[in-house]
Order: sequence, then structure tokens, then C-alpha cells
Amino acid sequence: MEKIPKGKYAWTVKVGEKGQFVIPKEAREVFDIKPGDTLLVLGDVKKGIAIPPRNMFTKMAEMIFEQENSDNDSSEE
Repeated sequence: MEKIPKGKYAWTVKVGEKGQFVIPKEAREVFDIKPGDTLLVLGDVKKGIAIPPRNMFTKMAEMIFEQENSDNDSSEE
């Protein structure tokens, strides 16, 4: 039997008629997903769908706003 690398997980889910699926309980526990949380879903036609960790959204937003501020600062010169 092949050993699963530490910190790596895989689950299966079924998509319902409305396109919804339930995140498995173990996954919700591992990633601290609570009812009412907003998740970011990213998609790439070749690579598939990803649901990044919650802190990734914050990091992405910070990068966007830092870039926007940098662009504004350089245009004012």
C-alpha cells in the first residue's frame, strides 16, 4: 500500500442536480470551514477547479491593493 504524503488529502463528492456538493466533514475540520463561510473557487480549463485556503484570499486581496497603490503612486509622479 502506498503511503499518503503528510498534509495531503483526497475526498470524493457527488454533484447534485443544482450543481451543489457537500464538503466532507473531515475536510471542513482540517480546513476550519464553518457554516456561513465564504469560499473562493478558482478555475482553469486545463488544470481544473481549486478552493484555496481562506488566508489565500486575504493574501491575494493584499497583493491586488498593493499593486493598485503602487500604480497610483507612480502615475502621480
